[in-house]
Amino acid sequence: MKFGKSICVLNVGGTRYAFTREVIKDFPLRRVSRLHACATEKEVLELCDDYDRDQNEFFFDRHSQVFMFIMLYLRSGKLRFVPGVCELSFYTEMLYWGLESVHLDSCCQKRLDDRMSEIGIDTISEMDVGVSGDDSQSSGEQVHDNALTGRAKWLEKMRKTFEEPNSSILAQLLASVSVIFVLVSMIMLCASTLPDWDTAKRNIVEEQRTVEAVCIGWFTAECTIRFLVARSKCEFLRQPLNIIDVIAITPYYVTMALAQAGVPDAGLGVAGVVLRVLRMMRVFWLMKLARHFLGLQTLGLTLTRCYREMVMLMVFVFVAMAIYSALAQLLEHGMDLGIQNPDFASIPASAWWVIISMTTVGYGDVYPVTVGGRVLGGMCVVSGIVLLALPITFIYHSFVQCYQELKLRSARYARNLSVELLQ
Repeated sequence: MKFGKSICVLNVGGTRYAFTREVIKDFPLRRVSRLHACATEKEVLELCDDYDRDQNEFFFDRHSQVFMFIMLYLRSGKLRFVPGVCELSFYTEMLYWGLESVHLDSCCQKRLDDRMSEIGIDTISEMDVGVSGDDSQSSGEQVHDNALTGRAKWLEKMRKTFEEPNSSILAQLLASVSVIFVLVSMIMLCASTLPDWDTAKRNIVEEQRTVEAVCIGWFTAECTIRFLVARSKCEFLRQPLNIIDVIAITPYYVTMALAQAGVPDAGLGVAGVVLRVLRMMRVFWLMKLARHFLGLQTLGLTLTRCYREMVMLMVFVFVAMAIYSALAQLLEHGMDLGIQNPDFASIPASAWWVIISMTTVGYGDVYPVTVGGRVLGGMCVVSGIVLLALPITFIYHSFVQCYQELKLRSARYARNLSVELLQ
């Protein structure tokens, strides 16, 4: 359409915004920028609710405060919920203007996930707000491209490829390769502890070295790239899995350097023992699988959120252990009643019996023989069941909530990936 004036007015819920035609043409929200390409008034009305040709004013019957927050997001790069507005209503407005939940700050994303989990829906379709899937996808990409330009955009794309396995097809391929290397490394680590491994190692020493070098090379490259593209280098170094990566990789290069210098492992003494211990840290590479499996992600998120309940559980157990251990040592060994059980000669020795009784494991290697000790054992088992059950209830509810949140997030990733495959 040929605009009669150089100034265009957007009227959103009664709040008016004036822009030049050049700004409208390159506006980050595609619903607004497409107004410039409209050839007829009918096409204009497909994008807005009404149009005043004389004033060159476009009317949108939408929430004015939400649009104001979206405008602030385009300026500052931070999008948060409007106070007093339902999270689902805000998200519906976001979809209308072409934004997705990924544009929200992380705290608001969690609130949205909680709200959608409460009412039992996985996602809100763009058709529910009158937006086609193509418009929504292209609008979200355009906003994202305007927020990141040049090198920053490339770094963000690389970060998502390595940190978010469901973000793209390439990310899924890299994640699959990483899983294969983790499994191969674990098989090699387990096989190296077999009694016949030394004999087999001498027969296939070159193949074993090659496999180990390839696995370590992959993990080194992956860790280095993830560090280079990380948003915050300090935050990256503080994450436990990244620390484990560095600790598990380092012994290989130290061993190779010492071998080049002609120093065998046997001549390292305590340092050699430390290297072998650090080499065993590779078993924690299995934690990398948490990035690819919803169950492990749920477990990790639950433990993170329920650390207070976990501390409470530990306090209950340690207090009960201290009380029952002292009483058990007294009844079984401390009192001179003609029967002294050598398995309860000290309180630390009694603590082993207490913990296996409270957890109802009961190995049977240690057990009371006196009447008082057996009565105490029954009380220990019953109280252990009660004490362990109390905080586990809170942990269970948190686990269910975390699972629902991650399932919603996974559904969104799957939807975005399916759109990418269709394009």
